[in-house]
Amino acid sequence: MNDKHEEWLKQANYDIETADLMFSGGRFFYAVFMCHLSIEKALKGLYHKTLDEIPPKTHNLIYLLNKIDKQPEENLLKFITRLNTASVTTRYPDDLAKIQAAFTAEVTKAMIGQSKDVLEWIKKQL
Repeated sequence: MNDKHEEWLKQANYDIETADLMFSGGRFFYAVFMCHLSIEKALKGLYHKTLDEIPPKTHNLIYLLNKIDKQPEENLLKFITRLNTASVTTRYPDDLAKIQAAFTAEVTKAMIGQSKDVLEWIKKQL
């Protein structure tokens, strides 16, 4: 087994830091997008480490969790499901004003915090 999972994790950490920067700049839905990207990369690192396979080219966090066959506690799983759904709207927004209204500072700050909790859970699995 090689150390490719460490590169995935390094990028996941970089992306969560970028989420913080997007938040501080008032780019809230982009902060949420970066949260998703961070968790996606961390899960792909866990996938690689656990299965010793190159992870699939997917953005679906639930799919990755199911393939890895590891489940976090219920509150983290609910958040991952929510973040998975948010990925589509933050990646391809239909209406800028609508998405900006949905991802307020308060909502986004909570999502960044929960994303960091998920990252910690993933790191413990490695």
